[in-house]
Amino acid sequence: MKNKIIIALFGFGLLANINCTDLEEEVIDESLEGSGQAELISGAIAPAYGQVAWVWRHTNYYGLQLIAADEAILPYRGGTDWYDGGKFLETHSHTISPANDLVGSSWNEVTKNISRTLSAIEVLRPLAEAGDAEVQGALNEMIALRAYMNMLTLDAWGLVFKKETSEELSEILRGQDAIDYIESEFLSVVDDINTNRAPGRITQAAVWGFLARLNLNAAVYRDPYGTPNFTTEDMDRVIEYTDNIINSGNFSLSPEYFDLFDDDNNSNPELIFAADQRGVMRNEHSRWAYWSLAGSWFPRPEWPSADGTDGPAITSDFYQTWVDANEGVDPAEADSRFFKMNQMIPAELQDLTGVTPENDEDHYYCIAADDFEINRGIIRGTIWGPRKDDGGSFYTCDGGYRIYPVIQTKGNGPDKDVDYVSHTLQVDFSNEGRLHRNGYRVSKYQFSHSSDNGNNYSSVDLVFMRLAEIYLMRAEAKLRKGDNPGALVDLNTVRTSRTARPDQTPDALGAIDLDILFRERGFELYWEGFRRTDQIRFGHYEDTWTEKTDTDVHHRLFPIPQDAIDGASNSPGYLEQNEGY
Repeated sequence: MKNKIIIALFGFGLLANINCTDLEEEVIDESLEGSGQAELISGAIAPAYGQVAWVWRHTNYYGLQLIAADEAILPYRGGTDWYDGGKFLETHSHTISPANDLVGSSWNEVTKNISRTLSAIEVLRPLAEAGDAEVQGALNEMIALRAYMNMLTLDAWGLVFKKETSEELSEILRGQDAIDYIESEFLSVVDDINTNRAPGRITQAAVWGFLARLNLNAAVYRDPYGTPNFTTEDMDRVIEYTDNIINSGNFSLSPEYFDLFDDDNNSNPELIFAADQRGVMRNEHSRWAYWSLAGSWFPRPEWPSADGTDGPAITSDFYQTWVDANEGVDPAEADSRFFKMNQMIPAELQDLTGVTPENDEDHYYCIAADDFEINRGIIRGTIWGPRKDDGGSFYTCDGGYRIYPVIQTKGNGPDKDVDYVSHTLQVDFSNEGRLHRNGYRVSKYQFSHSSDNGNNYSSVDLVFMRLAEIYLMRAEAKLRKGDNPGALVDLNTVRTSRTARPDQTPDALGAIDLDILFRERGFELYWEGFRRTDQIRFGHYEDTWTEKTDTDVHHRLFPIPQDAIDGASNSPGYLEQNEGY
């Protein structure tokens, strides 16, 4: 049933929070020239675009997607760090309550961004209706961005918000009504939206990609608690929209996988849509880079404040999928997406037998700050990095900085200050498994060289859509239609494209099925916010993994925050809690 209400009643919703935030974002777009028109357009769309990265902050929507899946776990580190009211423990074990703060902050940021797109639309629409083509282009982007944000609410909570002006009543749509509304929004702009913007702006290709995602997941969105019925019509649309992107010739797969997540990735030809950061705002953050890393590790010698947080690690279950797929070969040797070695530690230093923090004063190598890069990918074992003296400055050497085995300086475990950080496979909620060193970590994003403190003002764009995903969506649609050979070609196109390090380029596969495709999506798209949705679509969200045994299908959707329901309590039946909570 469709429900209507004046949105002001919805205290955590579409307009209530917008006045509480800083709207002074800047959209970097060299195509907006001149003083009057460019400033008007930029002033209208910047708040909405500027909010996207904050939606995907680690303690907002990104954390909610990541920790709920089987790829990541965030224990109460050492009994001192990352408890935060139990929100990460609940999210990972699927025991979330409507008061969970991770759910609440995610809801608030997404709905706030919907509000910002609506504000921009109200400013731009009258000018566009008067015939201003440049304004019409910006209006199309805001309509598409609003539809994208509504896709996030549909995916996480099973509902969308339909509202055209601040004076109108707001509708909450679910199921097929929600799908139809989002699809109509995208289709209303896809033929006319710009085709030549950088990935920080929504382009025609991005809209095609969103339409492909919508149709790929439509079976789940129609019946979130049942067994998905993937129709031929849905899969045909996925193929149509992905064909449009692939056949355009405007994008190409990156030979080096980790270039996709580096400082200069804004110009990477694989990127279709991203949060344009490039170092002008504090909110342009490195959280996707530092959240998982050891708190004792300092990835940028120039900035002693740039460190990890000992946040989430990958689960042993997810790691095992890499091991099983490579049949005894170390995944670091078999797949260039798993690991990239940037730190060439001298051979004479690699053996740490008998070496301890008490006797290792001379056990270092020297490197210039600009040349220092931590390893990337899935980080195992002992890590190396700059070390601080008693005054908090890094030890230097002739021409650079000393790089030592990293001492465990964080936490309250038995290894604090007396042992090196050596990441182990075990990570769980037990006393041993939650120690700060435990769990293999993910270093997918580069620490920006342009940042002036390491952890903020990043120039690394946050990637939301890229060509590899497009190929994998087309492969899945073909596979669900019975075209196994066509699906295999698309899958192998992605697998064999990472040719920058030929010895680690994955071999082409000889066969494909849904289990293999699910596994391969995990390898290609890990820690990018896809895994929870993939698990639901492929029927694995009720599986058991580290510290998660829940099998309730109602937990495929998150609870609506209790504060939001309470805020709409004067209109009974408007905002009803999702089933199972």
